Amino acid sequence: MDIVTLIVQIISGVVGGNAAGLSKQGMGPLLNSIFGGVGGVILGQVLAALTGEPGAVAAGGGLDLPALISSVAGGGVGGALLTFVAGFIKSKMQSQ
Repeated sequence: MDIVTLIVQIISGVVGGNAAGLSKQGMGPLLNSIFGGVGGVILGQVLAALTGEPGAVAAGGGLDLPALISSVAGGGVGGALLTFVAGFIKSKMQSQ
């Protein structure tokens, strides 16, 4: 795990979280960003472990495109999922 991979996953997660927050389960930009960033790192790391991708930066210092795409996809989807689930739970708790 390198810092570039984590930054890509966090940014992708924030974007995914804010995209998911546009639904009625949105919790506001700050919470959407926080949950999105956390979800992005979690799913991004899980996908990296499952696929065996070393990280976005290759050993020679260049960018590894498949690993970068995996980090972006995993981060975005993870951020969107965690934000949507947290917003859904919050909305169900408030309706009671």
